[in-house]
Amino acid sequence: MGNQPRDTDTAERATPVEIFFDVVFVLTVVQLANLLEHDLDWTGAGRTVLILGLLWYLYSGYVWLTNHVPPHRPARKLLLFGGMGGFLLTAIAVPDAFAGSGLLFGIGYLIVVSVHVGLFSRSTARPAVRRFAPYNLGGAALILAAGLLTGPIVPILWVTAIFTQTVLPYLLPGHSWLGSAASFHIRPAHFVERHGLLVIVALGETVAAIGMGAPLDHISPAIAGAVVMALALPAALWWTYFTDTAASEAALDRADEAARSRMSARAYILTHFVLLLGIIATATGLHAVVAHPDNPAGWPAALALTAGVALFLTAIADIRHSLGVARTGSRLATAALVLATTPVGAAVNSALHLAVVIVLMIVMLRIDGHRPAAPVSPAART
Repeated sequence: MGNQPRDTDTAERATPVEIFFDVVFVLTVVQLANLLEHDLDWTGAGRTVLILGLLWYLYSGYVWLTNHVPPHRPARKLLLFGGMGGFLLTAIAVPDAFAGSGLLFGIGYLIVVSVHVGLFSRSTARPAVRRFAPYNLGGAALILAAGLLTGPIVPILWVTAIFTQTVLPYLLPGHSWLGSAASFHIRPAHFVERHGLLVIVALGETVAAIGMGAPLDHISPAIAGAVVMALALPAALWWTYFTDTAASEAALDRADEAARSRMSARAYILTHFVLLLGIIATATGLHAVVAHPDNPAGWPAALALTAGVALFLTAIADIRHSLGVARTGSRLATAALVLATTPVGAAVNSALHLAVVIVLMIVMLRIDGHRPAAPVSPAART
């Protein structure tokens, strides 16, 4: 065991430097909401999905990292600041990541990947690190190459990079980190808290961006009411998310090491990606409501609002299902009802539409009784 790295301390709760890290990463969410707002079409949606998919995969990797290697020591904190710097560069480059600022994005992403692999290699999860490191470094090389090129090859390289990191390992099970899943020692309390803090910061930045974008030069009762409702909806999303966190932590705590890693990957990598997409789309729709509360928002903005809330609720339903913490019916039914309200915002009135969506969320939470979710089965899902 002489050369085997040891984790000499444990991650019980999120540290201040991790929260700082989350604040830096959430700049990506703000940038993507602005990008989607300015390109509110299928092309803009596709770019948003690609950029978030690439960056979220590595952000989630940093959560797994600090779960194993808590940043209690100065050297670890400094390395995390290096990772933050990489994420900051990618966030700055988001608006033109497929063209003019692609090289800056690629350099930032390479920094993010290199710090992650380097620091994670000193943990007890080294067998799994050896398996995922080639995919992550290969993806970073593809993104860097995309930054040096122009034309149709750029999105092809992006898709290939995401495929290399997230899909290819599952197609090569003999070389996938899943074969070493038991080497990950997930601490549920830290893991669940860390993702919850990110959701809080993302929702808070959504509200802040809406408040800063309110047209103060011609404020009216309608705009003031829309701003208040633009707080109420993220608050309802926050309440929905944190209804389940205690039960989620308990479900992970009951599972063995290998099952816990697989459950965490499903609920906190894949499903939280959908959840963050929902927050971005919701923020885009809220901006349209605050800007013109007395008018219809049009189909793209109204659909952004309803699809965003529906994605968020669908993600919550999948977390409930994959962790076995509660029934999914109320979340999925509310998601469908919210989507059905799209014509109200598109053709009638955007503020009325937002009010209807908020009422549907309140009814859902009221039916749940505002009680923490209870497991639907005593056995953790594997």
